[in-house]
Amino acid sequence: MQEGTIISARDLDLYYGENQALKKISLDIPERQVTALIGPSGCGKSTFLKTLNRMNDLVPNVRIEGLVEYRGQDIYMPKLDVTWLRRHVGMVFQKANPFPMSIYDNIAYGPRTHGIRSRKALDEIVERSLRGAAIWDEVKDRLKKPALSLSGGQQQRICIARALAVEPDVLLMDEPTSALDPEMIGEVLDVMVKLAQEGMTMVCVTHEMGFAREVSDEVVFMHDGIIAEAGAPEEIFDHPKNQRLKDFLSATLHA
Repeated sequence: MQEGTIISARDLDLYYGENQALKKISLDIPERQVTALIGPSGCGKSTFLKTLNRMNDLVPNVRIEGLVEYRGQDIYMPKLDVTWLRRHVGMVFQKANPFPMSIYDNIAYGPRTHGIRSRKALDEIVERSLRGAAIWDEVKDRLKKPALSLSGGQQQRICIARALAVEPDVLLMDEPTSALDPEMIGEVLDVMVKLAQEGMTMVCVTHEMGFAREVSDEVVFMHDGIIAEAGAPEEIFDHPKNQRLKDFLSATLHA
């Protein structure tokens, strides 16, 4: 694992039954940087993202070969505490999935799971996390209201705040704007930009090419289960080498 790398994948293969979805993926995720995963639907982006905190454990008939390390530790070793891993490598999904409980209890859920019981400490965590997700001012006077009563963009920011509450080292984001109405997309993208500016390590599956180009430090183009090309945003967008990448950008940027 290279110095400055927080997560590393080496020769990673993943199978759904007989179908191979990832093929010899090797990638280093630098700490305190934003890595954007782009590519056509079904190319393996979300599947790869979920290998980084073992969310694929929840999918039947999955077989994984190769190595994934977090801070030098093999995350697929048999006795690894998956709860510990997901506390350090958090995830925000495509569709907002707040728990059916109050805004406050959504944010306090993770810290309580990890043993924090002090009301004062929980109050501070809830406020800090909601501020981190740029939604504190909108909900501070209704923390006891159900999170499910919020708009889609607000719900997704609540999910980001919930992930931030346990102070993860890495935040995985699986197309967090894809299920939102156009006017709500900006709300979530603004939070992602803010987190990037604050130095949060993020790995983001995204179809927002503006975000990938302007905010990310590295762009990874996936196609048919492989990494076809990776590099700095200016290399990927201005000087693509792979023909599949050229075709993808042409179709995406001129859609």
